[in-house]
Amino acid sequence: MTGFTIRKNAPFELETLSEMLTDPDDLALVNPNAKVPFDSREWAEKWLNEPDDASFYILDGSGAPVGFFALRVGVGPEVRHLTYAYVVPDARGGAGAEMARLVEAAARELGALTITLKVETDNEPALNAYRSAGFEELSRRGGMATMRRDLD
Repeated sequence: MTGFTIRKNAPFELETLSEMLTDPDDLALVNPNAKVPFDSREWAEKWLNEPDDASFYILDGSGAPVGFFALRVGVGPEVRHLTYAYVVPDARGGAGAEMARLVEAAARELGALTITLKVETDNEPALNAYRSAGFEELSRRGGMATMRRDLD
């Protein structure tokens, strides 16, 4: 996943995400509480509805969307919480470092000093990718690891 870029999501443009998340298993990984199949209205009203939240599409070299992530406001505006991170299966395989780079760039543009996230403890590829990107594991609870990375 090299040479990928991001574009900020227009408010509530979720049709592209719904086209990526057609597999119920992938949707459950992105958001286990969301309705299946993907419901754009539910996401607009419930999952991405805070005015200061920002979401982004990851684009390949041809400009086609191959991923998505959101940065929600954390404990304060200087903290952004990474959520709903997803990369289509064909673009995976070493995508972790590139995804972390794109997330960090987006968070910096939003004025963040820190990025937090939660990841399933049995998702070793994601845990390793976040660790390699400089995220520190803070705690484990209920099958989830809470991680944090301070931006310099």
